[in-house]
Amino acid sequence: MNSVFCYIDRPSPIHDLTGATKLTCLLLWSFAAMMTYDTRFLAFLPVFSFLLFAFSKIRLKDVSFMIGFTMVFMILNNLLIFLFSPQHGVSLYGTCHELFSLGGRYVVTLEQLFYHLNLVLKYLSTIPIVLLFICTTNPSEFAASLNRIGVKYTVAYSVSLALRYIPDIQREYHEISQAQQARGIEMSKKETLFKRLKSASAILIPLILSSMDRIETISNAMQLRGFGKNKKRTWYMGRPFRTADILSIIVCALLLATAVFLNIRNGSRFWNPFS
Repeated sequence: MNSVFCYIDRPSPIHDLTGATKLTCLLLWSFAAMMTYDTRFLAFLPVFSFLLFAFSKIRLKDVSFMIGFTMVFMILNNLLIFLFSPQHGVSLYGTCHELFSLGGRYVVTLEQLFYHLNLVLKYLSTIPIVLLFICTTNPSEFAASLNRIGVKYTVAYSVSLALRYIPDIQREYHEISQAQQARGIEMSKKETLFKRLKSASAILIPLILSSMDRIETISNAMQLRGFGKNKKRTWYMGRPFRTADILSIIVCALLLATAVFLNIRNGSRFWNPFS
């Protein structure tokens, strides 16, 4: 069973970076990718992100579910954009190079395809980095990183608990599903979609009840230990910055600066090769 949003412990240079560094780099990288539609810059980011993914030693099968989900969402997004605004690229770039017609107002233009290419590159630029951050950052270290950049430690610890709880929910769902199927509840593709959705209630209700019980147990344990009484706390997973951390932040800051420079040079967020 593939886990979603789960920390994967591997010996790699990416894992060795502190959580604060990875969080800062994620924000800088995301701002850079979202800020510009310069295709040259966006084409560079996916190549760089895939190289980082290789350095992290995270295998594609470890994140296959999220990659598949993202690809489906990306395709649907592009189809809906073309369905509701087939001439959006023409309005953005100011020219019209028609390729062929699908009937009515649905005319495929070079400008529209170029705009969709930029959207795909934005997905390919950001999704690998997000997955890299999730898979290489220990939840406790992430909480320490949030607290280090100014987030209240009670909030940071809540985020850490949520991230730790996601794999537990997945594992418990799988166990309950197997138990219910052993009792004769059919959840395979042999049944119709309606019957499968109806059978899902036999899994969701026990899952919700067990989750509520676990939440109460954790909250009582934290209350008995006086969690939130003091204004500050120490972190076992907190680590100081090293040279690699500083260099990583500098590189991501340069990427953001490059995106800002390209926007100024192009006169807008969009690089127009048709002018």
